[in-house]
Amino acid sequence: MDQEARNGELTHHVSKKPKLTRCISEAEIRDEFSHHQHGVARINNGSFGSCPKSVLADQQKWQLKFLQQPDDFYFNSLRKGILESRAAVKDLINADDVGEISLVDNATTAAAIVLQQIGRGFTEGRFHRNDTVLMLHCAFQAVKKSIQAYVTRAGGSVVEVQLPFPLASEEEIINEFKKGIEKGKKDGKMIRLAIIDHITSMPCVVIPVRKLVKICRDEGVDQVFVDAAHAMGSIKIDVKEIGADFYVSNLHKWFFCPPSVAFLYCRKSILSSDMHHPVVSHEFGNGLPIESAWIGTRDYSAQLVIPSAVTFVSRFEGGIDGIMQRNHEQALKMARMLANAWGTSLGSPPEICAAMVMVGLPSRLRVMGEDDALRLRGHLRVRFGVEVPIHYQAPKDDGQPQAGARDKDGIITGYARISHQVYNTLEDYEKFRDAVILLVEEGQVCQMLLTE
Repeated sequence: MDQEARNGELTHHVSKKPKLTRCISEAEIRDEFSHHQHGVARINNGSFGSCPKSVLADQQKWQLKFLQQPDDFYFNSLRKGILESRAAVKDLINADDVGEISLVDNATTAAAIVLQQIGRGFTEGRFHRNDTVLMLHCAFQAVKKSIQAYVTRAGGSVVEVQLPFPLASEEEIINEFKKGIEKGKKDGKMIRLAIIDHITSMPCVVIPVRKLVKICRDEGVDQVFVDAAHAMGSIKIDVKEIGADFYVSNLHKWFFCPPSVAFLYCRKSILSSDMHHPVVSHEFGNGLPIESAWIGTRDYSAQLVIPSAVTFVSRFEGGIDGIMQRNHEQALKMARMLANAWGTSLGSPPEICAAMVMVGLPSRLRVMGEDDALRLRGHLRVRFGVEVPIHYQAPKDDGQPQAGARDKDGIITGYARISHQVYNTLEDYEKFRDAVILLVEEGQVCQMLLTE
C-alpha cells in the first residue's frame, strides 16, 4: 500500500460544516483583534493579514500539544490534522479531490515547486533552449527571482506582459496578454509556463484569470500557474472553473490564519512524480501533498488551524462570502472618500477591485520614484500612525499622463494601496486622509520627509 493510502488520503473526508448560531457583534470583533497595536490605522491587511484571538488560541493548543508529547503528536495527530485542513481547503475552492491540495508555507514556496519542475524540463532536455515562461511585469518579486533561479539559469527565456496602469477596463489586460503570447511564441518558441496573478500585489488589480487561462489553452501554452496570493478570503475561488494547472493562495492574508500557510492546488491530470517540495525530507517520493506535510521538525500549527479559521468566518453574516462582499464595498467606499478629499482618482474601476484599492495621492507630494514611495510610507507610519503601502507609477515615456492620472496640480505618480478587513473602522481612513491633507498644506514633498 502506498503512502497516500496509508495516511487515509483516499477515504478520509471532512464533511461537517460549522453551525452558525448567531452573527458576531462589533464588540466581539474588537475583542478578536484587541492584540493589534493601539493608535495605528492598519489599512494594509494585504501584506501580512491578521489572525483573530480565537484562532490564535487554537494555534497555541496545537503548539502545546506538540511540546507536551512530540512523538505522539507526530505519529497520531499531525497527519490527521493536516489532512483535515486540506479537506477544508478542497471544499472552499471546489477542487475534485483532496489529493490535489498541498499545504505549504506561502505562495513563494509554491512558486518554487512549480518553477523547479519547469527548470528540470530544460536541464533534462525536454524543453528547447529559449523556450519561454510568460508572466505579468508586476508579478511578485519573489516569483521573478524564482524564475531567475530555476528557469533562466537552466536555459529558459522570460517574456513580461506590460500591463497599463491606471486601468480603464479588463480589456486592456486581455489585449496586452495576447501581445505577450505572440511575443512568447515568436521564432517557433514554446511557452512552457504562463504565470498569471489573480490579484496583482502592486499596483493591485483583479485579473480576469479565467479568460486568460482560456487564451493560454487556445494558444497551446503547456502549463498555467495562477499566483493568487491575495485571493483566498477576498474573492471567490473555483479552481475547476478557472481551469489552471496550478493555483496557489495564502491563507494568512485574507482568511484569518496565522503566518504562514498557503495551499497549492495541482490539477489531478497534471500532478506527477516530477512535483516535489523544495525541502527534501524522508517523505520524498511519496507525492507532493505528503512531502509538503513533513519537511522536518518545525511549527506546523499554522497549517492545522484552517478548520478554526473556517469556524471563525462562519460567525459572520453570510460567512466568508459575506465578508468578501462587505470588504469590497467598504474598500471602494473608503477609496472614493479619500480620492474626493484629495482631488485625485482611483487606479482602476470597481469591477476589477477586491478588498484592496489603489487611490491616487496628490501630485504635490511629488512621489518621483520608489525611494520616495518608501520614504512617504515610513513617514506616515512614524509621524501619523498610518500603515499603508505606497506605489510609484512612472508617467508614460512621452511624459504625458495616462487617462485619469492627473489632478489639478499635475500628473499623479503616487498611489496608496488601501485594504479593508473586518477590524477596520472609518477612523482609520480619516486618519490617513487628514495626514495627507496636512502634508500638502505644510508643503511637504517626499524628498524632504524624514522617517527617523
